[in-house]
Amino acid sequence: MILGLETSCDETAAALITADGEILANVVSSQADLHAAYGGVVPEVASRRHLELVTPVIREALDEAEAALDDVELVGVTAGPGLIGALLVGVAAAKAIAWARRLPLAPVDHLHGHVASLYLEPDPLEPPFLCLLASGGHTLLLDVEERGRPPRVLGTTLDDAAGEAFDKGARLLGLGYPGGAAIDRLAREGNPEAYAFPVARVPGLDFSFSGLKTALLYAVRELAPDELARRRTDLASSYQRAIVRALVERTQQAANETGAATVAVVGGVAANSELRTALPDAVLARLELCTDNAAMIASAARFERAIPYPGYLALDAYASSA
Repeated sequence: MILGLETSCDETAAALITADGEILANVVSSQADLHAAYGGVVPEVASRRHLELVTPVIREALDEAEAALDDVELVGVTAGPGLIGALLVGVAAAKAIAWARRLPLAPVDHLHGHVASLYLEPDPLEPPFLCLLASGGHTLLLDVEERGRPPRVLGTTLDDAAGEAFDKGARLLGLGYPGGAAIDRLAREGNPEAYAFPVARVPGLDFSFSGLKTALLYAVRELAPDELARRRTDLASSYQRAIVRALVERTQQAANETGAATVAVVGGVAANSELRTALPDAVLARLELCTDNAAMIASAARFERAIPYPGYLALDAYASSA
């Protein structure tokens, strides 16, 4: 049995899976309501909340799986990238559990975890495949050749990630935080053709969303408050359409250039209803595995080189992969 821990941003998560990838428990405690008052995640607040939640979340996962720590054979934990203070909480908890029971520990890259969400039962995906990873902090096109081997980066964002674009757009529209789900809900009531928001054309397979965000800012500034209230649904729908177009067009371009037979989509933005509709032939991460969770970290841990006891005591977290 594998215990996974995830604390890279504002979700405190613990999961237990089998070596074959069957999820026995996947507990996520979100801090979204806590950070809503600030319009985004406050790193220090997130770290302190992780400290309060990590032990109860682990206990809840064990109870849900009807297991005990004696049943755990491997501990996997997100080591980065993410908020460094938040990551250190998870890494410290994982070290303590592994050291106390003389277990091996597998440090997992958060992005590899998102890809590994596709390897879980009941329908695990076998590489090779092209993967669009779109989340709050990352937008990447990845060539996944085999499990356990770092994927080849084909394209990335030059500025904001797609999830950031959703959150910043929601803030401009007065929808609060988190913004992705709010825009998705509101967009269903609007006309996606009402505003012709730009889709950046940058070289290669990279993305850019900063110009789109600026275009929304200007559109909002031009409207009086009462007119903005009337046009908010159209703005949300048109803005979402532009983000989805950018993701879909680049993904299709990458598939054509690489000859990929299978396309997969993971990450928080993979939960977006319009994106899921726009890529009907893609393999989509299950909704409960799109946002940050520990089952994907435990899944990735199966394919990492675990550090034997007690060598991981010197393990550190990292904020960026670069």
